[in-house]
Amino acid sequence: MILSYQTIKTLKPLEPIHEKTSVRGLSYGLSACGYDIRIDQDVILWPHRFMLASSMEQFMMPTNISAVVHDKSTWIRRGIAVHNTFIEPGWHGYLTLELKNLTWKFIKLQKGDPIAQIVFHLLDHPTNKPYRGKYQYQEAGPQQPRVDYKARSRGEPEYDHPNPPDKW
Repeated sequence: MILSYQTIKTLKPLEPIHEKTSVRGLSYGLSACGYDIRIDQDVILWPHRFMLASSMEQFMMPTNISAVVHDKSTWIRRGIAVHNTFIEPGWHGYLTLELKNLTWKFIKLQKGDPIAQIVFHLLDHPTNKPYRGKYQYQEAGPQQPRVDYKARSRGEPEYDHPNPPDKW
């Protein structure tokens, strides 16, 4: 089941929560069945290039809610894709956004620009296996992948959080 405006406002799976408003012609905040998040950095996207950015909003996902990151219609019509990401129940942190400029033009995004829509989904039961991976409590700012290549070559699993950053 997709969560409504009222349920998102009550459960507060992210903060800050704003009513629907707009900046530079783009809307952000609560909608009928989602929340439009904003980018936390000034970004210049080069033509046909990929880059990481992050959300201004911090997520505190309850164990009975998951979410999916979707493109905003205005950005995809301009050739900017936000790669769809799944937000696990129990995950906490700032969202790293994977952006791709599909055009031949340089495109500037300003800090605070609405960038993606989050649609929240209710699980049939709270999970007894909430997210506990390496991106738990992810810091603000774009985060690079955390891969332990030595462990991978030995066939060992990658580190789970909390591990010392010197091992990443």
